[in-house]
Amino acid sequence: MKTSTFFRSALTLIVALSFVCSPAGAWGQKGHDVTCAVAQNHLSKSAKKQVDELLHGKSLVYWANWLDNASHTSDFAYTKTWHYKNIDADETYENALQCETGDVITAISAQIRTLQDPKAGKPVKALALKMLVHLVGDMHCPMHMAHRSDRGGNRWQVQYFNNGTNLHSVWDSAIVESAHKWTYSEWASEIDTVSDKEAAALVKGTLDDWAKETFAITTKIYDQTPVGSKLSYDYVSQWTPTVEEQLLKGGLRLAYILNSILK
Repeated sequence: MKTSTFFRSALTLIVALSFVCSPAGAWGQKGHDVTCAVAQNHLSKSAKKQVDELLHGKSLVYWANWLDNASHTSDFAYTKTWHYKNIDADETYENALQCETGDVITAISAQIRTLQDPKAGKPVKALALKMLVHLVGDMHCPMHMAHRSDRGGNRWQVQYFNNGTNLHSVWDSAIVESAHKWTYSEWASEIDTVSDKEAAALVKGTLDDWAKETFAITTKIYDQTPVGSKLSYDYVSQWTPTVEEQLLKGGLRLAYILNSILK
């Protein structure tokens, strides 16, 4: 085999393996870190104390992305479908086909019940908390409330700054990184500027209400991003306020849940 042919073959294999081994998760690491950083800033004294005890002094941010990796292990493979709720174009939130192994809404509800259970031991509650901090972030990522028919936007092909990709990948990480080249702590500092009154308004409602908000955004994204769309600066500019708002809502609502439980 000629050297050039060998290197081309090796490169092709490396690229192929990178797609096989790369997990897909809502918001990507940066978005989940931001959500948890905002939540950490809004914990009550009681909630912060109990979180510290359950997580052995680690912050919410430390565990923000843990479940994305854990879901790909044999011990936690049962959580793979917990990161999203599929709703096809011809379905509504209410009549969407239910996943037998659970979805992001049923999973969040289950973790809340565990944290509320006075009979649950600390290890069980700690696991529920590690899952909850990630799942609340997932619920606020639009492409985790996307179509079953295109695998949550993974088969919805688009061009992003002249590079072929899919709608799910754009909304996982690309648009977050394009919006602002900030660290997660800078993100949290810059977007977490609402008044107490505004924050109280953002946390009103139920899990279903919050999920429906995300689904409404998802529907607009599909409508305004046809297959084959060439996305660039205009797209980033259009959707950056939505990204900021969803990350902020996720953080404030996560804190609200924990403050309500860990009194």
